Amino acid sequence: MHYYPMTIAGLDRKLPICRVTDDLYIGAFVIFGDAPLTVACARDLLRLAPEYDYLITAEAKGIPLAHEMAQQHGDAHYFIARKHPKLYMTGVFQVNVRSITTDAEQHLYLDTADAEMMRGKRILIVDDVISTGESLAAIEALVNQAGGNVVGRMAILAEGKAQTRDDIIYLEKLPVFNADGTVKG
Repeated sequence: MHYYPMTIAGLDRKLPICRVTDDLYIGAFVIFGDAPLTVACARDLLRLAPEYDYLITAEAKGIPLAHEMAQQHGDAHYFIARKHPKLYMTGVFQVNVRSITTDAEQHLYLDTADAEMMRGKRILIVDDVISTGESLAAIEALVNQAGGNVVGRMAILAEGKAQTRDDIIYLEKLPVFNADGTVKG
C-alpha cells in the first residue's frame, strides 16, 4: 500500500492511498479516533471561520470535527444532516447526494425541529474533506429548505478540483493519485 505524508494543523500524518476507480485513487483521511488531530483542526478552522450562529455537518466523518469546533467555540448546539431518519425526529425533509467515496445515491435528512432552530440563523457548513462538492451542495440545500443562511463552507482538506473553488475555506490541499501512488497531474 502507498501512503501520502501530510502536515495538517501542525501534525504529521500518513494517508493511505485507496482505489476509487482503476484510474482514480484518493488519500484516505480519517479523523475518527484521532483526538489530537480533531482538536488541532477545529482550532485552526475556527481561526478562519466567519461569524455564525450554528454549525452543520453531514453524518458521519464530520461529526467529531463539528463537535470539537462547537466545544471550542462555546456553542451549545450544532446540527447533523443524517443518512437515515431517526425515530426521535419530529419530522424530516431530505435531499439526495452522491459522493466520491460511495457507490450509490444517498439521502441526507434534517429534523424539522432542527430546521426551526436554524430558520433565519447564520449557518456554517463544516466537513472533513470537500472533493466533488456533492455533499456540500446537499447540506446547503437542507439549510436553504430550513430557512437558514449559509455564511461559510469549511473543510479540513480540499481534494482534487475542490482546491480551485473560491467559496470554501480549508486548511490543506489533498491531491488525487494514480494507481502507483504518484500525484495525478
